[in-house]
Amino acid sequence: MKIIRATLEAFDEQLDQLIEILQHTVNNGAAVGFIAPLSAERATQFWQETIRPAVASGDRALFLALEEGRAVGTAQLILGMPDNQPHRGEVSKMMVHPDHRRKGIAHQLIARLEEEARAHDRWQITLDTRTGGGAEPFYHRMGYKVAGIIPNFGKNATDDAFHATTYMYKTLDERRCQQAG
Repeated sequence: MKIIRATLEAFDEQLDQLIEILQHTVNNGAAVGFIAPLSAERATQFWQETIRPAVASGDRALFLALEEGRAVGTAQLILGMPDNQPHRGEVSKMMVHPDHRRKGIAHQLIARLEEEARAHDRWQITLDTRTGGGAEPFYHRMGYKVAGIIPNFGKNATDDAFHATTYMYKTLDERRCQQAG
């Protein structure tokens, strides 16, 4: 298993796998902003039109978990933050293909993402995750704290019900946080 920060070349090489990961993740009910069934066309549009330009501009760092040269997991660190939040990064689209879960891949992805955040002087990391979903306990184990819960935040991927989201954060440098007040 190898975790890399994707270059545009790696992005293009792994595009088919990224599409597959997103489709399987959504079609298995994960709350990542899409409704099942997710078509290959819509998944391709997301990766090509939303993520590729953000990676090219440096607004997002895209991480890939590679197993035998194929992407089996991915996570993003949003670096393009508002002017008044230069210290903050945001976790987005943490996904591991269902066939590769429970192997420590998400742990490795978030560790690499946090390493990158530190390299960019981002000492406050935020994210949101479906309240009560499978990812919430994982983020707790990784040291993320609950900031709050928003009810009826989004529709479930596989039915018409709405779910709450839990906003979470992790301070990577407590000293910097205390200095900031």
